[in-house]
Amino acid sequence: MRFTTFSILAGLLLPGLAIAQLSGTVGPSTSTAHKTATKICNVLNYGAIASKTSDLGPPLASAWAACKSGGQAAGTMIFIEHTTDFEMYSSTSKGAVQGYGYVFHKAGAYGPRILRLYDVTNFSVHDLALVDSPAFHFSIDTCSNGEVYNMIIRGGNEGGLDGIDVWSTNIHIHDVEVTNKDECVTVKSPSKNILIENVFCNWSGGCAIGSLAAGTDISDIEYNHVYTQNSNQMLMIKSNGGSGTLKNVIFQNFMGHSNAHAIDLDSAWSSMSTVAGNGVGYSNITFDSWHGTVTNGANKPPVQVFCPAAVPCTGITISNNFMWTEAGSKNPIKTIYRKASRFGGFENV
Repeated sequence: MRFTTFSILAGLLLPGLAIAQLSGTVGPSTSTAHKTATKICNVLNYGAIASKTSDLGPPLASAWAACKSGGQAAGTMIFIEHTTDFEMYSSTSKGAVQGYGYVFHKAGAYGPRILRLYDVTNFSVHDLALVDSPAFHFSIDTCSNGEVYNMIIRGGNEGGLDGIDVWSTNIHIHDVEVTNKDECVTVKSPSKNILIENVFCNWSGGCAIGSLAAGTDISDIEYNHVYTQNSNQMLMIKSNGGSGTLKNVIFQNFMGHSNAHAIDLDSAWSSMSTVAGNGVGYSNITFDSWHGTVTNGANKPPVQVFCPAAVPCTGITISNNFMWTEAGSKNPIKTIYRKASRFGGFENV
């Protein structure tokens, strides 16, 4: 069944499309060629062996010590913090990190993340594969001016194994593919000036913003050209109570097939415990040019917008959307706004 083009305009006066962009340059301040010409510290030259049982720790520490001043550290890096002009990559595009998450998961446990950056400025991570993390695969925590690209992430088939989570400023994430059973590329609070584009999400929870709690502070976010298949949703914004704001966000050029939901803004997300506050304020959020299918539009609507009762959404625009349901006799829209004087709602269109 075809879900025809529709628009939802929330509020008396609406701004134009939310414009989110990077606030400055991203990536290392020193070129790869310059760093390579200066110094290369390869962990293989410090005793590292690519095997399931060998300990990478001592060779990595030795390589890092040799390259921490004026050089480049090559190899597997798990936790990078308090640094600048940093680049982690595979020069052959064949580099991969195997996390052996299945060892933890078959015992009913989770382990460490594969990679976390904390307080890193002017950086890039690229041309790597992260495989089977015991927990989250890649976290970008309180960083700035970074670029992540040309990456493949393959997680296990269960929750709690996020692909990329970012809460930072001025970050460009592009040309990545995530296959897992949890979130694909997710923005968390606080974040500002994040550009995410050319993303492929397979068999996952889909991309998301959240979970959002007290003091949410997210603005100027753009997702563009995202393809999602066989996932829980193409995009979810999730909270339950809380406070603060999510504003100036655009999700455009999404394509998906065989997903449960397409657009899902849920301010009463049942998988999250209720937190203090009247709700997160959602404003100036645009969903534009979405195409594809949901598995059963009668059971799970392609568009679901639940705004907080005490903090009505403002400036929500949904336009140029074409969705089909693969099963079910109807394709309902469930868009609920709490203030009838300012918002309209409709169902089972």
